[in-house]
Amino acid sequence: MTRPRLDAVPRGALWTLAGLAAACLVVPTLSATDPLAIGDVLALRLRPPLSVDSNGTFHLLGTDRFGRDLFVRMMLAGRISLAVGVAGSLLAAALGILVGAVAAWRSGVVDRALMALADTMLAIPRLVLLLVCASLWQPGVTTVVAVLVATGWMGVARMVRADVLGVQPQPFVQSAVALGIPPWRVLWRHALPNALGPAIVATTLGVGNAILLESGLSFLGLGIQPPSPSWGNMIAGGRDLIVTAPWVAIAPGVALIITVLASTLVGDALRDRLAGQTPARSLGDRV
Repeated sequence: MTRPRLDAVPRGALWTLAGLAAACLVVPTLSATDPLAIGDVLALRLRPPLSVDSNGTFHLLGTDRFGRDLFVRMMLAGRISLAVGVAGSLLAAALGILVGAVAAWRSGVVDRALMALADTMLAIPRLVLLLVCASLWQPGVTTVVAVLVATGWMGVARMVRADVLGVQPQPFVQSAVALGIPPWRVLWRHALPNALGPAIVATTLGVGNAILLESGLSFLGLGIQPPSPSWGNMIAGGRDLIVTAPWVAIAPGVALIITVLASTLVGDALRDRLAGQTPARSLGDRV
């Protein structure tokens, strides 16, 4: 039986993310201008898109108030925003998978304590937690990733716990227990692989959310700090120029929208694809 191919929209979203990631890696490296250095402000500031300056340098998206090439700077910001979003989502998912699997497998007091902690964290608005944590610690990439992880593991933990509890009564799990296989090996090799589908989808969908939250923190001055660019602080830096030089704020805003939308479309397609498949068997049955 052939596997169904992705529809045109999610396939286009996937290629968009891949192209954006490649551009973020390549463009700042090959650029002849330093996206962090302040140039000749009087001659280069606020050049419009598709313009050529007095040095013969072409500026695809124009320049900002300090004469820096906006496209190169936006791609460098994309490195940071994508890295923070992916790292924050993956680490939060890993913590959630660990907590959910341990809670379901150990049950009893451990289960009740871990789920009580998750419920308590879920009861507090995530944005409030992000703002409090970001204001308490020194702003930066490490702080933003740590805050995203600390406030993003609870939903994955509850999903993994529910799926592991659903897998436990299955014959292949009970057979492994009856054969005397150590409990943690049963969990790792037989139960957990069959409970990761929703967690993978949640992680994919969480990438766009993490990028959006990082941009929001940077916009408020609690995330990535200048001169290091991120889409959030670039939008904040151009908001007072929205009338005279709208491209300074619009360009990173459009990049942010496209990235979050593409991540959501890929996550939705992955969810539909996994929902249409039959439940997986244990790893031992697939060898």
